[in-house]
Amino acid sequence: MLNRVILIGRLTKDPELRYTPSGVAVTQFTLAVDRPFTSQGGEREADFLPIVTWRQLAETCANYLRKGRLTAVEGRVQVRNYENNEGKRVYVTEIVADNVRFLESNREGGNGGGNSGGAAREESPFGGGNSNSGRGNNNSRNNQDPFSDDGKPIDISDDDLPF
Repeated sequence: MLNRVILIGRLTKDPELRYTPSGVAVTQFTLAVDRPFTSQGGEREADFLPIVTWRQLAETCANYLRKGRLTAVEGRVQVRNYENNEGKRVYVTEIVADNVRFLESNREGGNGGGNSGGAAREESPFGGGNSNSGRGNNNSRNNQDPFSDDGKPIDISDDDLPF
């Protein structure tokens, strides 16, 4: 069995960060994903999908995602239900994300938003997970572009090429 979803869309509003009573961070936001066709009137339609992130990923999304940002989300579909105040059973379908990619750089240029193509990944609760907050590893090269060449030619020998 497989329950895997990959979506690319834009946030409809800034993420909402909250904490459970036990102190676990949870963020909710809605992703507007265009449909691959137009309506009879020639207008583009979109689906508005609720996204939920947990723990470090939730805090990273709350810090770096903003309304309108193009974002990729990878996760699973979850359906939960509860009884509302009127005693009716309410069903909620949402995407629980374990990987979020920021596909655009921060438009305002403020608050040090994530780099284009930055990623945030949920750490596995079973240990050994690959946690990547999109800010690089914690060494002195955090803010350096590894692909900048300062205008100098790059020396690559034939032995370095995979073909």
